[in-house]
Amino acid sequence: MKKAIFLDRDGVINKEKNYLFKIKDFDFIDGVFETCKYFQNLGYIVIIITNQAGIARGKYTKTDYEILTRWMLKEFYSQRIKISKVYYCPHHPEFNGYCTCRKPNTKMILDAKSDFDLDLPNSILVGDKNIDIEAGINSGICHTYLIKTGHKITENKFKVNILNDLRELQKIYK
Repeated sequence: MKKAIFLDRDGVINKEKNYLFKIKDFDFIDGVFETCKYFQNLGYIVIIITNQAGIARGKYTKTDYEILTRWMLKEFYSQRIKISKVYYCPHHPEFNGYCTCRKPNTKMILDAKSDFDLDLPNSILVGDKNIDIEAGINSGICHTYLIKTGHKITENKFKVNILNDLRELQKIYK
């Protein structure tokens, strides 16, 4: 079984901007490439899990999202980082009703577990919202972290470690 590092996209990989779908508006957060490369070298696979409610809300299309994602993956690849897969939820309960993929639900993580034969208890999840952490905990991921680079953390509902930036994770896993 493999270990993975699960990263939320907006606020963890790139600077948080409402309904981001244009390449020109995408800014990588400092340390994301360095940290992904570090964990890749430790044998972790890198997986992105992201809610993309802007699709359900009509702010951008699935095609817009896919164009941005392909560009983002090329940027990681140019840094010699393999993103094993990007899982996304295009739903929002106000527009599509309930779904099992929207975090804090677990479908994206459990699909990754099945697709890559993952050892979830020894995997890592980093998110900028409590719903990210809840999805990880409900999936059996024991190492979850809230990061301050995205949404303002008003409550640490699950009493998990808080990171100022992604580079701090490297110090924890020396």
